[in-house]
Order: sequence, then structure tokens, then C-alpha cells
Amino acid sequence: MNSDPDDYHTFSAAPPPPVTGIPAGINGVAIGYVVRGPQMSFQDQVREFSKGAAELSVQFAKGCKDIVFQTLGREDAFLARNFGRNSFAGKQFGRGCDRIGKRFKAFNDYLPEDKDPAHAWSVIGFVFVLAFAVLSVNSNYAATSAPAVKKVSIHPPSAERLLLPDARYMAYREQGVSVDRARFTMIAPHSFLSSRLTGIPGVKASLLEEFGVRLLTYDLPGFGESDPHPCRTLQSSASDMLFLANALGVKEKFWVVGYSSGSMHAWAALKYIPEKLAGAAMFAPMVNPYDALITKVERRLIWDKWSGRRKSMLFLARRFPRLLGYVYRRSFLSGRHDKLDVWLSLSLGNRDKALVTDPIYQEFWERDVEESIRQGNAKPFIEEAVLQVSNWGFSLADIKLEKKKQGGGILGWVKVLLNGNVDEYTGFLGPIHVWQGMDDKVVPPAMTDFVHRVLPGVAVHKLPYEGHFTYYYFCDECHRQIFTTLFGTPQGPLNNFTTTELLAADQTPLETGHAEEEGLEANQPSLLQEDTTNETENLDNPAY
Repeated sequence: MNSDPDDYHTFSAAPPPPVTGIPAGINGVAIGYVVRGPQMSFQDQVREFSKGAAELSVQFAKGCKDIVFQTLGREDAFLARNFGRNSFAGKQFGRGCDRIGKRFKAFNDYLPEDKDPAHAWSVIGFVFVLAFAVLSVNSNYAATSAPAVKKVSIHPPSAERLLLPDARYMAYREQGVSVDRARFTMIAPHSFLSSRLTGIPGVKASLLEEFGVRLLTYDLPGFGESDPHPCRTLQSSASDMLFLANALGVKEKFWVVGYSSGSMHAWAALKYIPEKLAGAAMFAPMVNPYDALITKVERRLIWDKWSGRRKSMLFLARRFPRLLGYVYRRSFLSGRHDKLDVWLSLSLGNRDKALVTDPIYQEFWERDVEESIRQGNAKPFIEEAVLQVSNWGFSLADIKLEKKKQGGGILGWVKVLLNGNVDEYTGFLGPIHVWQGMDDKVVPPAMTDFVHRVLPGVAVHKLPYEGHFTYYYFCDECHRQIFTTLFGTPQGPLNNFTTTELLAADQTPLETGHAEEEGLEANQPSLLQEDTTNETENLDNPAY
């Protein structure tokens, strides 16, 4: 049998190779094999499809031309009578077409020689109209799908302010119960790109009332409505916190709250004003990533969690801080709102990504940023970034509670004779609680492990599946667990209490003297040194 290479269904008497043959027959009786032709490649299929589309376009143009000719070509048609070549309008239109045709006649040389110019120009016109329609639809879709960039709004001043000894003004905010009814006072310095509006985000006034908590927040120098500091340090930050407490009538010891990079101001308070603190509550506390006490393994675990841009920003803050001003003015100081992870070069876990897209969080975040950058000055943010990565002036080991070594010689012997053999301690005497999300990519858990290694008396509460924001922001149950861990059973605010009850409500968990001797000498676990090396037990406790 003769075989035609263009025939894709050729019957053969002899069976072809089984790879390309398929048995064919009638009523189950095989009479031959159907041989498949060569398979077309994807490029060939695209080429053939393009040819077919072009031919259909030409035929469509011919059809349009026939319709127009039948409509205008008949002398008795309405259009032919009023707009035909013999009419006035037709003659004017014809003259215009002739002039346009003469101008575009030169382009006919670029058309294919085997194509009629009328047909070719009709196809070109149709393709042009189709392409224009597609581009219009795409542009409209892009305009509607892309979210509009929100501009930063600067709100009128609304903060209460107090005058500091160096003639600076500090803006602050009060939440919770009044000073005369406060059972506990908490002071919370804010983190980077934040303000006094943060505090404990989303904490309910009813919860503060239930535990009798007075929450004080303030703007760091140059942030919000606080005046900048000419030469800001962490020691000056602790002094500002102490002056705020005294000016607002905090007579008893208070708790300091540190979140993220704001924790370095809490660490400074533990170092420079420990006698005024009842305790510290830390949430994903930031430490200096260049601290000399950090081991190579801890350093690697910390830096591996950060994005390349975050590492670059830390490097600039340490080596070339002046370049940060250019970066900040093109990001959060540009007058436009953008995503949190873009502005701060953060890597976020899954739960954090879900939280930052929540409308409630978005509204809170945008308002907080607007308050933070209201002065439009990059210098305070540069100072804050430099403080994070420079020498703090102290080490976390200085906060560690340990026995003070007795001096030798005659002075030491005389002191023992006068005061007796009473042990003295250095460091912070109160409790320090640290909450750390194990899916935190902003402040990696390795930082908290470093804190626990340097300060073994710290109570660490590890939170599986929690990120950097999820446990601290807008979580009513989390806030209740935090207050229960710090203050125990809620007793409400102070109200018409007797002197005995007021003394019993003292925030200091352990006084000096015999209480220290009994609690620390006997090596018994106490409230001021709660060691939670076994984290699984903490997770089973509802308070954690």
C-alpha cells in the first residue's frame, strides 16, 4: 500500500512497531493498525493557532467590508442618499478620505505584496481597536485592584505634658485607675516607630479596674509630643522614667513593662533605678546583638532569623548611622503609609502576618505611627537605632542578683562588728518575667535564651506558635494571664482601705533584712527568683 506522509490514518497489512501502532478492527476482528503521525511541539501549535487567528481576522474584515458596501453601495439606501458620494456630506467626507489616503499611501510599500491594501488596513485597524480595548480593561482592573496609598495624617496635639528639670517637655498618657486607687502602677516605654499610644495594645479598661492597675505611657525624646534630648543615653532614659513616676505621684514601687526594642529602656531602669521598681514584665525583649557576652552559637541563631535588609539596617546603625536618615525619609517619614514589615524590614511568621492585616490592627498601627512621626525629624529614630546596637554602658550581668563580696582589712572587720554577719546583695531584687513567642522572627527566641543564661533568676514563659505581636496585641485572654502571673488573684483597686490593708497591698514582693536571709540563704524558690528551666510545666499552668 502506498503511504502518504501527509496522511495521519494509513492502514498497513503488516503490523508496525507496537510503540506507534494501535490495533483497529470491526466487531473485535483486527484488520490493521492505525499509525499515528509525529506529535506537534508547543511552538508549532502556537504558530498554527496564530495563522488560524490571522485568517479569521481577515475573513471577519471581509465580512465587515461587504456589510458596509451593501449598506452604502445601494443608491436607495438612507446612508447612500444622505452621506453617499453624490451628496454634499459624502463629497466632503470623500475629499477628506482622499487627503488622508494620499498621506498614508506611502505606508502601503511596507505591506505584504500579495495582500490587498484595503484588506490589510482593515485587519490592522481591527487589531488596533482590539488591543486598545484590552489595554483599557487591564488598566481599569489594575486601578481598581491596587489599593490606594494612604497619606499620613498629623492630628492636633492632645497629650498631657510635664516639664522636666532640663526644660524639656515630656508627653504622657494615663490609663486604668486613678493614683489614689492604684494597687499596682505600670510604666511602659514604647518601642521603635511607636508612641505613648501603644502601652499594652488593646488592654481593656475593665481589666485594669479589676486588678487595680494604673498604666502610664510616655513619648521618648523626639517622639510624639516629647521634646528631643540633646545627648540621649539609656541612663538619661531611666532618669526620665523616674521623674515621670515622681511627678505623677507614684509613691510606691512600680512595675516596668518592656516590649521589643522598648525593652532596652526597661533594662536601663533595672540597672539605674532598681530601688524604685517592684518588678519587670518583658515581652520579646531586645538585647544588643553585638553584646560581648553573646556566644558564637547564640549570635548565629539570632542573625539567621533576620532578613538581609534587617541585617543591613543594623549594620548601618552601628557603622554608618548618618545613612539611616536617607532610608527613613524614603520610608516611614515619606508621608505615606506602608506595610509594617516593609518599613521595619521585618520577617514575620504566619500568625503575625495574619494579625497585621486585620483592620483593627491596621487602624491602631497607622494611628500610632502618625503620632510617632508627628515631628517629621529623623534624628530621634537614628538615636534609637544606634542605642540598640551600641554600648549600653552596662551589661545584663550587672542586673544579676548575687551576694556582695565583703571587703577585707580593718574596714570590713569593723563593718561586721557593727552590723553583724548580714549578707548584702547586688543586682535587682524583684521578679523579672519574660514572655517569648517561639515563632518570633523579629526578636528570635535565641535572644531570650541568652537573657536566661546571663540572668538565671528570670522567669521565662515560652509561647509555642506565638509570634512577635500575637500574644501582646489585642488578646484579652493573654492580658488576663499576664496580670494574673504578675499580681495574682485580682483584688480590685484600693478604696477606703484601712492602714493595715494598705500595708498588705505593698507591691514589693520581698523586703530587705530577715526576709532576704530566710528566702535566699535557705536556697528556697521565691517570687523574686523564679527559675523556669522546665518550660513544659509552665505551659500546663493556665496562668502561663
